Amino acid sequence: MKHYLKRLEESIKTNWNCPALGNYGGETFSFGQVATQIGKIHLFFEKLNIEKGEKVALCAKNTARWGMSFLAGNTYEAVMVPILADFHPDSVKSLVNHSESIILFTDNELWGKLSINGMPALKAVVSTTDFSLLYGATEEIKEIYSNLDTLFAQKYPAGFSAADVNYPGDNDKDLAIINYTSGTTCMPKGVMLRYECISANVEFGQTRIPSSSNDKIVSMLPMAHMYGLMFELIYPLCGGSSIYYIGRMPTPAILMGALAEVKPYLLITVPLVMEKIFKSKVLPVLNKPVMKVLTAVPGVNQFIFKKIRNTLLAAFGGNIREIVMGGAALNPEIEVWLQKIKLPFTVGYGMTEAAPLMAYEDWDKFVPKSCGKPIDTVEVRIDSEDPYNVVGEIQARGTNIMSGYYKNEDATKAAFTKDGWMNTGDLGIIDRKGNIFIKGRSKNMILSPNGQNIYPEEIEAVVNNQPYVVESIVLSRGAALVALVYMDAEKLAENNVVAADYSKELMKVVNSQMPAYSKLSAVEVVDAPFEKTPKMSIKRFLYS
Repeated sequence: MKHYLKRLEESIKTNWNCPALGNYGGETFSFGQVATQIGKIHLFFEKLNIEKGEKVALCAKNTARWGMSFLAGNTYEAVMVPILADFHPDSVKSLVNHSESIILFTDNELWGKLSINGMPALKAVVSTTDFSLLYGATEEIKEIYSNLDTLFAQKYPAGFSAADVNYPGDNDKDLAIINYTSGTTCMPKGVMLRYECISANVEFGQTRIPSSSNDKIVSMLPMAHMYGLMFELIYPLCGGSSIYYIGRMPTPAILMGALAEVKPYLLITVPLVMEKIFKSKVLPVLNKPVMKVLTAVPGVNQFIFKKIRNTLLAAFGGNIREIVMGGAALNPEIEVWLQKIKLPFTVGYGMTEAAPLMAYEDWDKFVPKSCGKPIDTVEVRIDSEDPYNVVGEIQARGTNIMSGYYKNEDATKAAFTKDGWMNTGDLGIIDRKGNIFIKGRSKNMILSPNGQNIYPEEIEAVVNNQPYVVESIVLSRGAALVALVYMDAEKLAENNVVAADYSKELMKVVNSQMPAYSKLSAVEVVDAPFEKTPKMSIKRFLYS
């Protein structure tokens, strides 16, 4: 297996003058420009005496400079700590501190909400907006950064060239990334991923869906999440492809406009986006009375389905070879329609702890309702007496799998079986051909429609900390998060507070502390305490 940094090095040298990273509708940087900026950041780290294995945090909106910042740190052999930009500022600070990061890359907007207060270990904060220095712990650091261009020119008097690019390739077992699974009020878990975890995913991607300098990607997923980081930055860049960042999860209209202009070879997305596109672009046509009649006629329906497929692929830019979805289950009704029109789509399976891929199948072999077969570097088993028919927990082991959770021995121990298999927390079965079928979640985790993990206990901790609240449960209803809340009736009466009115204020306060993907859609007041187990845990299944 080839080290991903050596793949990146080769890609940079081969495609020096080709576009690499761009902001959709804005500036674009060539592979040579990316490498040059990486070199400047390396020099800055050297002057600060940053050592191999030290932590560098990255919390910002998706941009080309986000990608450059990540690659600069990882090629320097710093441990990168991507943090979702929509985390609450207090959570961001907590994660920077927990990871022991000494450098932070962030954008100007987020820095205005953060400031340096509460992050004493940071030596420097660098802007992903324009690569300016937002904070230097000492005057010496400020001076080094202000003179960085001059120092760089002195180090490379003949100019920085492809010959100067040389990234490490002998550190497979070393820690490369700490990727936090969540972060609001409770301490999240930092997934420790080695360089080989990344290399295995890149190897698989370039083997099954190879890319080249002629190929382009439209990125819409958060790069601080392993799904977006791996398959909308690292994997395509290692193949020489160019990537264009929309910045945030786009509306269907914005996404379709970007796809039509960029003409990507591959669409990496979550089911929610595809469902929105299908419902807005295709379903209205199929639901017309005349179309319902025609699609019921053999032969005629195949002609119509082909026309719909070609129209949809043309709207995607006309170059799509495959659409890969992951992060959540695809709406069964829409999956049936996508199969009927023979859209080249597949649904994979993964998690942060696998960096992220565990299962995949090529679109023309994909079995409906499955999430593919285990990839080459991962073994999967079902903890069941009959894994073909009886649901059990999905367990995995292999090169992709994490080393454990950073500074959390208890969680690490709980994550692995005695014989070394990782517990995924997912329930499923497997068929005799190796196709995996997920049936549910073994724990309380909620998977949002855009693929984010939501831990209800974290939201409940915020709810329960508010005045008048005794206890609460957060659950999902479709795509909505709802809090069931039991309040202290006596205190409400004492203060002449109406529960229904207070619930609105409660939701507002709670949502102000939540990332966008875990905000409540409603708060419902219940009249009695929740039923509990002998251990005084709420019987959640009674309320789901």
